[in-house]
Amino acid sequence: MTKTAIFLFFLLLLYGHANSESQLNHKEQTVLLKLKQHWQNPPSLSHWQNPLSLSHLNSLNSSHHCNWPEITCTNGLVTQLFLQNKNINQTVPPFICDLKNLTVIDLSYNFISQEFPKALYNCSKLEELNLSQNYFNGTIPVDIHRLSCLRHLNLGANSFYGNIPSSIGQLTELRTLQLFQCAFNGSFPPEIGNLFKLESLQLAYNVNMTAAELPSSFTKLKKLKYLWITASNLNGEIPDTIGEMEALVHLDLSINNLTGKIPSNLFMPKYLSVVYLYRNGLSGEIPRVVEALNIDVIDLSDNKLTGSIPDDFGRLRNMTGLSLFFNQLSGKIPDSIGRLPSLVVLKVFSNNLSGTLPPDFGRYSMLVEFQVADNKLEGKLPEHLCDNRRLVGVVAFNNNLTGELPKSLGNCSGLKIVTVYNNRLSGDIPSGLWTSLNLSVLMLSDNSFKGELPQRVARNLSRLEINNNYFSGTIPAGVSSWRNLVVFEASNNLFTGTIPRELTSLPYLTTLFLDQNRLSGSLPPDIISWKTLNTLNLRRNKISGPIPEKLGNLAGLTELDLSENQLSGQMPLQLGLLKLTLLNLSSNHLTGRIPTQFENDAYASSFLNNLALCANKPSLNINSCNNSDHHKSSKVLSKYLPLIISFVAAALLSVVVAMICIYRKGKHGFDSTWKFTTFQRVNFRESDILSGLTENNVIGSGGSGKVYRVVVNDSNNFVAVKRIGNNRKLEQKLEKEFHAEVKILGSIRHSNIVKLLCCMSNENSKLLVYEYSKNHSLDQWLHRKKYAHTRRVNEKIDVYSFGVILLELTTGREASYGDEHTSLAEWAWRYIKDDIPIVDALDEEIKEPSYLEEMSSVFFLGIICTNTEPSKRPSMKEVVQILHKCNQPLAYGEKIAARLYNASPLLKNSKRKSASENDEEIMIG
Repeated sequence: MTKTAIFLFFLLLLYGHANSESQLNHKEQTVLLKLKQHWQNPPSLSHWQNPLSLSHLNSLNSSHHCNWPEITCTNGLVTQLFLQNKNINQTVPPFICDLKNLTVIDLSYNFISQEFPKALYNCSKLEELNLSQNYFNGTIPVDIHRLSCLRHLNLGANSFYGNIPSSIGQLTELRTLQLFQCAFNGSFPPEIGNLFKLESLQLAYNVNMTAAELPSSFTKLKKLKYLWITASNLNGEIPDTIGEMEALVHLDLSINNLTGKIPSNLFMPKYLSVVYLYRNGLSGEIPRVVEALNIDVIDLSDNKLTGSIPDDFGRLRNMTGLSLFFNQLSGKIPDSIGRLPSLVVLKVFSNNLSGTLPPDFGRYSMLVEFQVADNKLEGKLPEHLCDNRRLVGVVAFNNNLTGELPKSLGNCSGLKIVTVYNNRLSGDIPSGLWTSLNLSVLMLSDNSFKGELPQRVARNLSRLEINNNYFSGTIPAGVSSWRNLVVFEASNNLFTGTIPRELTSLPYLTTLFLDQNRLSGSLPPDIISWKTLNTLNLRRNKISGPIPEKLGNLAGLTELDLSENQLSGQMPLQLGLLKLTLLNLSSNHLTGRIPTQFENDAYASSFLNNLALCANKPSLNINSCNNSDHHKSSKVLSKYLPLIISFVAAALLSVVVAMICIYRKGKHGFDSTWKFTTFQRVNFRESDILSGLTENNVIGSGGSGKVYRVVVNDSNNFVAVKRIGNNRKLEQKLEKEFHAEVKILGSIRHSNIVKLLCCMSNENSKLLVYEYSKNHSLDQWLHRKKYAHTRRVNEKIDVYSFGVILLELTTGREASYGDEHTSLAEWAWRYIKDDIPIVDALDEEIKEPSYLEEMSSVFFLGIICTNTEPSKRPSMKEVVQILHKCNQPLAYGEKIAARLYNASPLLKNSKRKSASENDEEIMIG
C-alpha cells in the first residue's frame, strides 16, 4: 500500500471517529434538553439551550452541554449530573439512562414525589445516587441490589416506608449508605453488616422503627468511620465488640433507649473523635481506659451513669467539649481535666460531684462554657476562668462554693451569663463584672456578697437577681441607665433611702422585688411610667405615705405586695381595676373602704392588720363598714346632702338626655332588630341578655370588646356574653374576628373549651353568648372556702386544662384516654416516670421526622402543666416564657426538647435534677 493510500485511510478513520463522537454528543445533548422539557423547563435550568438556536460563536461554545455547571463530562461524554436544589417537582424519567456513561446522579433538595425510580437500574455504570431531601415514597425495592456498581447511596429525608430490604446488604461496593429520617418500620437488617467496604452508615431519626437492639453484625464493619443512628428506637445494650471497630471516627447513638453498661473498650479505637450517647438509659461507670487520644467531643449526658469521671479523660489533649450533665456521677473532677489545652465547653451540672474544682480551668485553654451547677462542689471558683477572655458563661448555682468571685470575671468582655446563686460565696463583686460589655444575666442570690450597687451596669443586662445577700447603700439614681433591665430582684438585703423615681423610667421592667430591706419615704410619684410591670413586691420596708392612685393604671400588674410597711390613707378605688392574682396590703395604716372588686374570699388575707379598713363582706377578716355608728353616718349625710342632691339631679338629667338619644337612634341602637342564632338548646330570651349588659356585670375586657356575666331566667343561672363593637359600625377587623370565632366555637365540642350557646347581631354590635360553667370556672375556685385563698393557686386549674389540650394535640387521644383508673395526663406522666421514649406517645398521623423535636417539646410542656401537685405547675406566664425560649434560635448541637427540659425546674423530682430555667441562655451565640 502506498504512503498516499495509508494517509487517506488514516484520514478516513479520523473522520469516522469524529463523526461518531459528534453524533454521540448531539444525542447526549438531546437527552439533556428532553430532561429539561420533562421537568417543565424550571428557571434554574434556563441556560440549557440548543446551540443551533444561538447566533454568536462565543454563545455557541458556552452552550455546549459539557460547559453547563450541572454537567461533568469525561472525554467529552456526560458522566455526572448535579441537579440538587433546582426546584424540580416532576418524576425521574426512564430516558435519563440514555446517558450511557452516567456514574453520578444527584437530585437532592428538590420536590420530586414518586416511588423509587427502578428505571435507574438501566444506568449500568452508576456509582453514586443521591435522592435525599425529596418526597420519594413507597418501599425501597427488594431488588435494589441490581444497582451493583453503587458506591454511594443517599435516600435520606424522604417518605419511604416499610422494611429496609435485606438485599441492600448485597450492594457490596457501597462506601456510603444514608437512609436517615424516613418512615421505615421494622428493624435494621443485620445484612448491612456484610457491606465490608462501608465507611459511613447514617440511619438516624427513623422514629417509626420497631424497638430493637443494635445489630452486632454492624461492629464487623472494620472500615466504618461514621456511624449515626440517633433517635431510631434502639434498645438493649451496646455490643461489646464496638471497640473493635478500629476505623471508627464518629459514633452517635444518642436519643435512644439503650441500657446497661457502656462497653469497657468503647474508647479504644485510635481514630475515634466524636462520641454522642446522650439521652439514653445507660448505667454503671464510664469506661476507665482511654486509648483514643484524638477525641474531640464526648457527650454522655442525660443517662444514669454512676461512679467518678475517669482520670484518663485528662489525657485527651485534643478534647474541646465534655458533657456529662444529668447523671449520677460522684467524686472529684480530676485536676488534669482543668489543664487540657483545647477544652472549650465543660458541662457537668446536675450530678453528685464533690470536692474542690480544678484550679487551672481557663488557664491553658480558650474556655467558653463552664457549667458545674447542681452538685456538691466546695471551695473556690477557679481564679483563671476568663484568663483568655473567651468565656461566655459561668453556671455554678446550687453548690457549696465559698470565697470571692474570680477577679478574671471583672475583665471578661464576652461574658453573657453568671448564675452562682445558692452557694456560700462572699466579698465584693469584681467592679468590671457589673459593666461587662455583653452581660445579660447576673444571678447572685442566696450568698453573702456585700457592697453597693453601681451607677452603671452592662447595657445588655436584662436580669439582675441579688436576693438574700448583704448589699447595702441606696438604690442609685443612675438606675435610669439600666435601660434593658427586665427582672430586678434584690430582696432581703440592707438597702436604705428612698426608691428613686429614676427606677420608674425603665421601659422593659416586668418584675421588681425590693422586699425585706430598709427603704423609706413614699412610693415614686411617676409610678404610672411602669407600663410593663407585672410584679411589684416592696414588702417589709419602711415605706410611708399614701398608695398612689395611678398605681391602678398599670394594666399589666398581676402581683402586688406592699405589706408590712407604714402606708396610710385610703385605698385608691382605681386599684379595683387591676386583675391581680396576688394582693397583699396587710400590716399598714390604711383607712376607709376597700374597693368592691376585692370583696371576695380570694382576698381574705390581703388586708390583715389595717385597723381602720372596712368592707361590706364580713369574711375578709377586717371590720365591716356596716358597723359604723348611726350618729356619725347622719353627720356625714347632712354634711354632704347638698352635694348628693346635685349629683342626683345631674344623674337624672343625664338619663333624660340618654333616653332622647336612644329614641333618636331608632334602629341604630339596642332597640334595633337583633338576629338570634342558637347552637345549643337555650332557655332564655334575647331581652334577658340585653338587660344584663351593664358595667356592674363586666368581668373582663380586651381589644375587641368587653365580657359580661349575665343572670338569665330569674333563676340565678349565668351566661358569659362577649360583646364586639359598641353601638357603631363594626370595623372590618372586628367583623372578621366575630365570624371566625362563631365558625370555630360553634362547632367545637370539647371538655376544656367553653361552649358557645348562641350569637346575637345587629348592624352595630355582635354578641357571643357562652356557657358560664359553674363546675369548671375560675370563679368557683375563687369563691370556694375549702386547697384555695388566692388566685395564684386557682390559676393552676387553668394551667392543667391547657396542659391537657397540649397532650391531646400531640397524642391524638382524648382527655379521658386511659383505663378506669387513669386519665390522659396520668398516662402521659408514665412516659417520664418509666423512661419510655416520648416519640412512642406522639400521634402517628402527624408524626413527621422533621418536626419530631417540636412535637416532643409540646408534649413535654403538657406534662409539666398537668403535674398532680398544683403548686408545681407553672403559671401561664411561665408557660409563655418556656415557649418563647423554645422558639429562640438553637445553638449548634442543641435540641429543642433539651432546652425545654432545662427550662423546667418543675420536673426535678420526676426524673433528674434540673439545671435552671435560665441555664440554656448560655448557649445563645
